[in-house]
Amino acid sequence: MDEGRRAARRQVLQVAAKLLEEGGSEAVSTRAVAAAAGITAPALYRMFDDKDGLLAELAAYGFEMYLAEKEEALALTPHDPVADLYRGWDLHVDFGLRHPAFYMLMYGTVRPGQRPPAADEAHALLVGVLRRAAEAGRLRVPVEQATRVIHAATTGAALALIGEPPAQRDLTTSARLRDTVIASVTTDAPAASGSDLASRALALDAALETALTAEPPAAAGAGVPLRSTETALLREWLRQLAG
Repeated sequence: MDEGRRAARRQVLQVAAKLLEEGGSEAVSTRAVAAAAGITAPALYRMFDDKDGLLAELAAYGFEMYLAEKEEALALTPHDPVADLYRGWDLHVDFGLRHPAFYMLMYGTVRPGQRPPAADEAHALLVGVLRRAAEAGRLRVPVEQATRVIHAATTGAALALIGEPPAQRDLTTSARLRDTVIASVTTDAPAASGSDLASRALALDAALETALTAEPPAAAGAGVPLRSTETALLREWLRQLAG
């Protein structure tokens, strides 16, 4: 796609985003978007195929906004992965309350068993924070399990608050759920001479995962001098030790 077409597509998405914010997904008809953007309906269809294609692009546009805000905010906090989990929760819920129509499009229209492609980067951001927490010995459950728990809880909290009249929203509900959920998957930093076997096992498992997925691929074997079968067996033992 050349630069001119990319710029035109971006402009139409900005117009559609404005309609979405003002009137919800019902306001984002192909006719309304084409009229507001000053283009013909056929031109719009050439860009996005149909309304579903337009809404999918809008969801991706929403994730771009969300990630830009979150990455900027997290960059300002101390390098503490558990503190980042608390901050990330609040940023997630706050984004949903400020952009409810976008949030419903991004998280409220997911089909069973499927995650929108645009959500992959946001998912990877959470996994990265949790992996850092595991490497620091701060997780009490595997990264994958902690990811599922926190994602489900933050999404549920945001959707529940969006569904309430603004005047009746009690943000302490989100804060209490946040504290309970994050405390259930994290632990205090282990003492240097401590014997917290579970968190240490998870820390080593997370370090192995990081080494195995390092870029470029050639670097993966450099930090793990084990055969694949040996690595798989070691990780199984570590997870058993983690309980």
